[in-house]
Amino acid sequence: MADFKGIAEALIAGDRDKVTDLVQSAVDGGTGPKQVLDEGLISGMEVVGARFKNCEIYVPEVLVSARAMSAGMDIIEPLLAKAGIKARGVFIVGTVKGDLHDIGKNLVSMMLKGTGWKVVDLGVDITAEKFVQSAIDEDADVIGLSALLTTTMVNMKSVIELAKNKDCKAKVVVGGAPLTQSYADEIGADGYAPDAASATEIVNSLL
Repeated sequence: MADFKGIAEALIAGDRDKVTDLVQSAVDGGTGPKQVLDEGLISGMEVVGARFKNCEIYVPEVLVSARAMSAGMDIIEPLLAKAGIKARGVFIVGTVKGDLHDIGKNLVSMMLKGTGWKVVDLGVDITAEKFVQSAIDEDADVIGLSALLTTTMVNMKSVIELAKNKDCKAKVVVGGAPLTQSYADEIGADGYAPDAASATEIVNSLL
């Protein structure tokens, strides 16, 4: 029988090897990949997200847990695809033009991947054209824009305007240290996330 509690606890502890072993054991024993994802990996990552939001743990711990989750995902992603189980949605993410910061973006990517999204991470210093074209090409549901500088967060507006001009259906969520809800409203974003855990909740709610 699959040890879902053990998978979740190992993920929370950031024990990558144990997550790998338990996930492999579960699928070898005949447990469906969707069940392993939902009852093991996602349940563990939800605890990590809640603790992070409540300031009980910090970025280094979340990164370690997210890497443990990625190890489990490496095993079950091909099985999910083989079983014809579709992703919850498609999420395009990147840091805006002129900005090279990526820790926040990486956290959001890992946490959303862990809740069943297909994540297309464009990287850093991404132009408005690349964001929007990627969203159109991937038939994305949501675009996530990250910025850590007051000088680069202004480039978020051009992505939102271009998306509207190109009739891109993807919703746009923005986040980063210098941003506020009022600024997100001002530039016409569909959502604002002050941290990675909030980003996961907001993106899921947009579906």
